[in-house]
Amino acid sequence: MADETAPSTSARPRPPAALTTAPGYQVRRLYQAYLAVWIRAVDPLLTGPQFAVLQVVDASPGHDQRSLASAVALDTSTMTDVARRLEKRGLIVRRTAADDGRRKLLYLTEEGKHTLDDANRRARLLDEQLLEPYGTQQRDDITHMLASLADHWEQLTQDG
Repeated sequence: MADETAPSTSARPRPPAALTTAPGYQVRRLYQAYLAVWIRAVDPLLTGPQFAVLQVVDASPGHDQRSLASAVALDTSTMTDVARRLEKRGLIVRRTAADDGRRKLLYLTEEGKHTLDDANRRARLLDEQLLEPYGTQQRDDITHMLASLADHWEQLTQDG
């Protein structure tokens, strides 16, 4: 005889209210879904942090890894790892600063520029697709709210 108190194996459990009302849970859900779509729509090999590094190197060529890390919200050890991976793929060049052998200056390669341009085009299309259900004002509001949340939560990490 089947145990009537056992959960059904065919129905997927729903998340409890303690999760669905938690902003962090919703942010994680959004991020997980965004990553899955990014892999399909933008580039299966280029991660979000790598894309961000390519963006900032393109905008500020010749700056050092450490200063660029803060611009893309990465800690310095993660930035070092990301920069090495991008260098291995031939997308950036890391040059030692003449005045300080510990500083690595970053530059995009031609391949890096092509990869960034292609990924950027696809990412903008993805952004349009993701925000398509919302009007222009709502899109601006959503983007502002997300940036405000990120700024606030980053501040919380520094306060403690």
